[in-house]
Parts: sequence; C-alpha cells; structure tokens
Amino acid sequence: MITILQTKNEMLVPIEQITDGAWINVVNPDEKEIEQLLSLGIPKDFITYPLDLDERSRTEKDDGYTLILLRVPYFKSWEEDIPYIAIPLGIIFNDQYIVTVCRYKNDLINDFQAGDRKNLSTLKRNRFILQIMLANATYFLAYLRNIQKKIDQIEDELQRSIRNKEVLDLLKYQKCLEYFSTALRSNELMFERLQRNKFFTIFPDDSDLLEDVIIENQQAIEMTGISGNLLGQMMDAYASIIQNNQNIIFKIMTAWTIILSLPTIVSGFFGMNISLPFESHPNAFGIVTGISLLIMVAVILFFKKIDWL
Repeated sequence: MITILQTKNEMLVPIEQITDGAWINVVNPDEKEIEQLLSLGIPKDFITYPLDLDERSRTEKDDGYTLILLRVPYFKSWEEDIPYIAIPLGIIFNDQYIVTVCRYKNDLINDFQAGDRKNLSTLKRNRFILQIMLANATYFLAYLRNIQKKIDQIEDELQRSIRNKEVLDLLKYQKCLEYFSTALRSNELMFERLQRNKFFTIFPDDSDLLEDVIIENQQAIEMTGISGNLLGQMMDAYASIIQNNQNIIFKIMTAWTIILSLPTIVSGFFGMNISLPFESHPNAFGIVTGISLLIMVAVILFFKKIDWL
C-alpha cells in the first residue's frame, strides 16, 4: 500500500501525485507498487531491504538516493509467543522527497500519518527523518514500560500461585527484551556513524536533534538492560522456588507414606501363624489398633520436630 502525503499550512494532508517535498509511505508493497517505486529511480535493493525482517540498521547511498535502515519496535499481540519484536524501517530520500518502506503497519508511522506531531514538515527532509528517529526511541521506551507492567502483573500472580505458566510468560517477555536490546544497539551504531560523518550538520538544530536521538536511544538501551537483568534474576529466583516447593511436596508425601505404612507393618506382625501377645485377649483388635496409632503419633511428632511436616 502506497500513501502520499505532504505538509500544507502546517497540516499533513494526503495528495494524489508525487511532488517535491512529498512523503511517500509504503507498507508491504506488491509487485505493481514496487514497479511504481522503481520508476522513480529508486534502487530496487533500497525497496527490498526493509521488507526483510532480518536486516540490520545501516546507511547506504546509490544513484542519488540515500537509504537509512532503522530498527523500529512492533507490537504483534499479547497472545503471541513474542508480543513485541523489532522490524526494519527503510527511510529513502533524495533532494525531492522522502520514502518510508516497512513490512507491517506500525504505531510509529501511524502516529506521523495522523499528524499528531508538532512542527512536522515534509519539506524539511533532514529534520523530518530525525523526528522519525527520535519518535522511534520514544516508542521503544513506551513499549518497554508496557512490558514492565506485564512483568509486574505476572510477578503478582506468581506470589499467589507459582505455576509453570507464569514462568513461561516471563520467558516470552525476556525474548522481547532481547529483540529490543539487539535492535537498539544496532540503531546506536548507525546513529554514531551518522554523527561521525556529519550527516545532519547543515543546520545546527538538526545536529542538536541528532544528539537528542542518541541520548534517547541510549536511555532505551539502559532501560532494556536493567529490565532484562531484573527479569533474568526473577526467573532464576522463581525457578528455585518452584523446585524448592516440589521438594517440600515430595518430602511431605514421603513422610505420610511412611506414617500410613506403619499400621500395615504392625498388623503384619500380628497376622503371623505363631503364638503372639494378646491372641487370647477379647480386646486384641483394639490393642493392636492402639499400638499402631501410638506409633503413628510418635512418628508424626518426630517428623514435626525435624520439620518434615
């Protein structure tokens, strides 16, 4: 799907034809749409790279076009094995217009399309690109907070009832954090390269905005690292608790197995075909039962003393 937009009277509005200063947003293009983009002179690799979910962040130049490949956060659904992943977003531009290419619709681009961003202008290409980068770091931080809230909810459930389900839920959020960490570090290397090459130094404000992008991205990296470390420690702790609880259950079951086997042992002695005490006594059954109960009580008290029950 191709959407063409342009800033007019400080408003982002859709237009029919591609003109200078336009923003062309492309989502999962089909063959016909790719041919339409190729007719603009855009290198085919610049269009196909962002559609490959395994592509890393980087910059390339070819035929007067520049590609900035950025990893952006993407929310799938809470029911997925990995609710949050990072996907490539290609930002292609020349002196006339900007093209963004992505495999999936995502909140970052939807936010820009809605025109909710202040001081947004498709005519100021460098600034527009930097605003996308800054918003990307902000979305990483927002999604990290959502993940942390989910982890806190699972932690509360674990405190009430420790089951394998909650531990597996923690594992899938640990995978999300790993995806985020890899994407953010890849973005960081690309931002630093842009800064070294003085890519956005034509206007001082753009240079300052790139600094803000790097700082926000670094904050997201640190937050991801902290959340990942805490989650790993939490999972190890709860795994130990689950194992300890299993050991306690096995210990209790073993103790009660021993206790309940005592009457069988006592009755086995009195069931032998030899002369036995109380064999002629009218209350022999009650005496044998009493002996069994006394032994059971003594063993129960002993197990309580050694903290087995």
